[in-house]
Amino acid sequence: MTTNNKYDVIIIGGSYSGLSAAMSLGRALRNILVIDSGNACNKQTPQSHNFITHDGETPAEISAKAKRQVLEYNTVSFINGKVINASKKENSFDVETEKGEMFHAKKLLFATGVTDIMPDIKGFSECWGISVLHCPYCHGYEFKTETTGILANGDMGFEFCKLIYNWTKNLILFTNGTSTLTKEQHEILTEKNIVIIENDITSIEHKDGYVQHLACKDGTKHKVKALYARPSFKQHCDLPKKLGCELTEQGYLVVDLFQKTTLHGVYAAGDCTTMFRAVSKAVSEGTTAGAMVNKELIEEEF
Repeated sequence: MTTNNKYDVIIIGGSYSGLSAAMSLGRALRNILVIDSGNACNKQTPQSHNFITHDGETPAEISAKAKRQVLEYNTVSFINGKVINASKKENSFDVETEKGEMFHAKKLLFATGVTDIMPDIKGFSECWGISVLHCPYCHGYEFKTETTGILANGDMGFEFCKLIYNWTKNLILFTNGTSTLTKEQHEILTEKNIVIIENDITSIEHKDGYVQHLACKDGTKHKVKALYARPSFKQHCDLPKKLGCELTEQGYLVVDLFQKTTLHGVYAAGDCTTMFRAVSKAVSEGTTAGAMVNKELIEEEF
């Protein structure tokens, strides 16, 4: 067991947001430990888009390059592991990994992301991030003008159709059961020639994660090239909540403009704090969090 490992900041989560924060803090001469379990939510996404200088690279390539650059700063350390417990002392935090390692820090920064909860549709998880998509800004260009499905209902379904209509006019709205659209919403979508399918979806037929058809309970099949969906999620790490950090009604960690949580000394950044799930956004929030953690340390030490 490792003991007496003291740091200025421990960053839990070493993907885009966590590494971005680590770079800010490393350049601020802070003694930093990044702990990462290696379970990024976009691990099966073929390419990352809408991030200048990295457009079209794989998520793994971006992460690997970021890690190499961050570890050039000799005050930054990185370990592969899963944090299973964190506790707050008067002016510090104790962190324990599943291997029994104990670390101590003045501040904590959670960049732990979220876990998507896949619906009970065969083939959905295999296509998630490849051709079953959550964000048109990340993936819409690659499927522009193609026949595209949207898995949603009611107000969300209507708003999702409005959004995706910008990239393709060949849309099918799958309500996966009886429609809860209002009469006015139904009329507007019909006027836009958006097909509305109310049958239950039983499976997604695909080839290597690329959608071929959506199969419905009544035996019909519908050919689409992509499907947009927003499945429910949960926090990938429950330690912030156990520490006392507040969550929004939607399930995100509450943070202010400086990425501070509601618990003093604890910061958070990236997908665990916002519905805007994009690599560029996560990097930006990590930079902000790193700078603000350092500022708080300066205020306490000066």
